Amino acid sequence: MKRTACILLSILCLTLPLIAQQEDNKDCKDHPLFTRMHDSWIHHCKQSEFDAYAFTIAKGKTEQVEGQLWQISYYPQAKAVSKPSELQILRNFENAVKKLGGTLLYSEKTKETLRLTKDGKEVWVEVGAEFTGKYGLTIVEKKAMTQDIVANADAFSNDLKTTGHAAVYGIYFDTGKSEIKPESNQAIGEIAKLLKTDPGLKVYVVGHTDNVGGLEANMKLSQSRADAITQALVRNHGIVASRLKAYGDGPYAPVASNDTEEGRAKNRRVELVKQ
Repeated sequence: MKRTACILLSILCLTLPLIAQQEDNKDCKDHPLFTRMHDSWIHHCKQSEFDAYAFTIAKGKTEQVEGQLWQISYYPQAKAVSKPSELQILRNFENAVKKLGGTLLYSEKTKETLRLTKDGKEVWVEVGAEFTGKYGLTIVEKKAMTQDIVANADAFSNDLKTTGHAAVYGIYFDTGKSEIKPESNQAIGEIAKLLKTDPGLKVYVVGHTDNVGGLEANMKLSQSRADAITQALVRNHGIVASRLKAYGDGPYAPVASNDTEEGRAKNRRVELVKQ
């Protein structure tokens, strides 16, 4: 009997070294804001330059946040002597966020939602924990989407025929200024194409702003930007000036809420209105 026990013990001792340290998924890494729980490794992850996630902010209530998204899933090492409880995991991240000046928005037994501002950026964090020692992070650094697609002349024409106006995105200015940035050339070129395709078309070029800043300043700014666009169409594309009339509408016709950066970005636009 003793001999059998010794053999089994010897086999166990030989097997233990074979339980190797589990390595992180080669495509994953920790988020810059957080280290990880002791004896854990990254099983899988996801990162998107722009995405959305619905964070729980109260029982039965969520808030969708858009921006750069990270999702990281951690597993405990197989060799770990003990595994952290759900509460231990949640409290660790809660305390880390509070040290950065953040706040706890919602908490339940296995999940918490936290929010903080870091380097001027609003960051949302969801921590989900399991009794097995596994836990996951969903992190969204809130920001507006970079508009990659600019509507073309055909789309403008269709909007003018069906609704009498067409929103134009892709014309850029520095904050508080009316000098057109070079990356606006494509959008302005499409407006010129629209006007050249339909020689009888006359339009109001209407500038719109968000509600940041004073009303008088925004009205003046929207007028200056509309003027700059009409001048560019005449100077660079040969459009007859009498076919264009610039008008500044400031913050008076929003298409989205000015309470969020996403909404403000949509409100900062130019519209073509058929005369």
